[in-house]
Amino acid sequence: MKELSKTYDHKRVEDKIYALWEKSGFFNPDNLPRNHKKPFTILMPPPNASNPLHAGNAVMIALEDIIIRYHRMKGEKTLWLPGEDHAGFETQVVYEKKLEKEGRARFQMTRQQFYEEVWRYTQENRAVVRNQIKKLGASCDWSRDTFTLDPAIVKTVYGTFKRMFDEGLIYRGERLVNYCTKHRTAFSELEIKHEERKDPLYYMKYGPITLATVRPETKFGDTAIAVHPKDKRYLQYIGKELEVETVLGKKKIKVIADESVDPEFGTGAVKVTPAHDFNDFETWQRHKQEIPGPIRVIAQDGKLTQVAGPYAGMKVLEARQKVAEDMQIKGLMEKIDQNYTHTVALCYKCNSVIEPMLMAQWFVRVEPLTKAATEAVKRKKIAIIPKNQEKIFSHWMKNIRDWNISRQNWWGIAIPAWQCNECFSWVTTEGKEPTQCSKCNSSNLTKDPDVFDTWFSSGQWPFATLGFPNGKDFKTFYPTSVLETGWDILFFWVARMIMLGLYCTGKVPFETVYLHGLVRDKDRQKMSKSKGNVVDPLGITEQYGTDALRMALTIGNMPGKDTILSEEKIRGYRNFVNKVWNVARFLLLNAQDYDRKTIPRLTTQDRKIQKEFSLVAKKTTSYIEKFRFSHAAETLYHYLWHTFADKILEESKAILQNPKRKTARQYVLLSIFKDIIKMLHPFIPFVTEEIYQQLPLKNKKETLMIEKWPV
Repeated sequence: MKELSKTYDHKRVEDKIYALWEKSGFFNPDNLPRNHKKPFTILMPPPNASNPLHAGNAVMIALEDIIIRYHRMKGEKTLWLPGEDHAGFETQVVYEKKLEKEGRARFQMTRQQFYEEVWRYTQENRAVVRNQIKKLGASCDWSRDTFTLDPAIVKTVYGTFKRMFDEGLIYRGERLVNYCTKHRTAFSELEIKHEERKDPLYYMKYGPITLATVRPETKFGDTAIAVHPKDKRYLQYIGKELEVETVLGKKKIKVIADESVDPEFGTGAVKVTPAHDFNDFETWQRHKQEIPGPIRVIAQDGKLTQVAGPYAGMKVLEARQKVAEDMQIKGLMEKIDQNYTHTVALCYKCNSVIEPMLMAQWFVRVEPLTKAATEAVKRKKIAIIPKNQEKIFSHWMKNIRDWNISRQNWWGIAIPAWQCNECFSWVTTEGKEPTQCSKCNSSNLTKDPDVFDTWFSSGQWPFATLGFPNGKDFKTFYPTSVLETGWDILFFWVARMIMLGLYCTGKVPFETVYLHGLVRDKDRQKMSKSKGNVVDPLGITEQYGTDALRMALTIGNMPGKDTILSEEKIRGYRNFVNKVWNVARFLLLNAQDYDRKTIPRLTTQDRKIQKEFSLVAKKTTSYIEKFRFSHAAETLYHYLWHTFADKILEESKAILQNPKRKTARQYVLLSIFKDIIKMLHPFIPFVTEEIYQQLPLKNKKETLMIEKWPV
């Protein structure tokens, strides 16, 4: 019998073991033994193909591999489908930074040139990401690896867009959208962040009425003054048109009554600027018969338009200061409150202030979709873990607005829509360029230059990857079993998958949603490059081994709660991996003469040890079934170290010297350790596989991956 080396060398073992797994073919459910019949599916949330893996990706891979390896050992037909995300806007930002370092810019290139460069960049990085996922021990089916820009995925996305357009669930609308003037693209409500700030509140005079605003630079787009209908201060002006003095001369403006106005804010009178404020846009929609429509004051480059007269071409902050100064000179400013606290919408990527921008975009009519999604969770067709997230999900679904799916990026899935230049109607297809307008037959068509919001295509990931509607995988593995991802994208991604999955397939996309927490440093700070507290998962595996990292990411990681990761924690679990190795080494050294063919007669004490372990095994299994992975790992950790090693092995040293009791104790120790190794395998797969290959066991499998779970 081969003796184990004195120390566990992860650098020597891990690549060798992964190659063994890949050679076995068992990552592919079609190659599993015939008794693996019941399908169990996880689709990997595709990491961005623009960056190496980070600690959050490592958590996801560790937890999903635990689930998959457990269900594979339970005899199920497990599919873990990997993929990589083109990550539209995210990737474009990364690549633009790269161009900036090279002294180049996107706007100096053609769209096609930019797209081709980014394509090459993502394909190179995809290979890096795939290798990193393998380094983390992921037992996913690489034969089914999918990129979100693969032709089959794009075809599905186009088909969904066309169907939703034909059924009236997608429409073209000119509405205010959240727009970043730096990145020159619109965002959905979910992609902006909010920050409390102190800014000047300007009290401007409009004839006899003084009103308060933080944005005097948009006054050139004012179409009305609004007051509350019951505000006695302004009753005499409601419905009247006032002639007022402005920095551009005299102007006529009407006073309207609207219940949305808060009499307690400022002076109780507000300016209505429909082109640059979401509330004002809604006010205009209620008063279309009384007041003019939106007037664009700010262009998509963040500069004032020609309607601003001498202020045209100025950036927003510059214009704000200049307009306020000129109003003061003309006596049109009553006062300025320098310490007004309010909430500002920011671009989540660059922190630029979001501009409400009036644009023609494609919108998803969400109400019919949210009703079905909410009902699915309410009726327990989908379970969300932790359970408190179900209420948060339902609340959000009730308050969601129509979803803007147009993006002004150059990188992404192009929207298959063409506008007729004769009758101005829209022609949509499943990707093929039309030859003529479907209404007036004109061939004078112009393609929409926009691309889809990444979440629109990613929202179709579960069924698109499986070959919807007629693919064998779709019929076998859909609905999928578990969607495991971070709690922070419950609304970005999970909700969209539920809505679109139900709409397209009539079935939920997954049965359980497990939400893990974010990874933070030892001081509970969010990891970021600027703070210098980022833990590189691949650097850590090189130093301490993948198994140590996986244990550190699992223990203490509770659903929906952020987890702590530090080098000290990883180092501690490296010690545990070494302990497992040393236990195996001790057992093998003391099993040189063990006869695996005989089943010896056990003592009462031997049976007691077996019974106690049986309870531990059942407890661990129950924890995994309930998605309490931290508890399962801790249970095995404490049993192996503090019970099996510290007590049972110490007690066994004398018994192993007793010829009458030796064989029985060898049998008990090896049989229990075999099951410990099986149960630890989903958590620390490399060291357990290496040990398994050396254990003197009857009926050993080709790999520990397909051994039968002990319970």
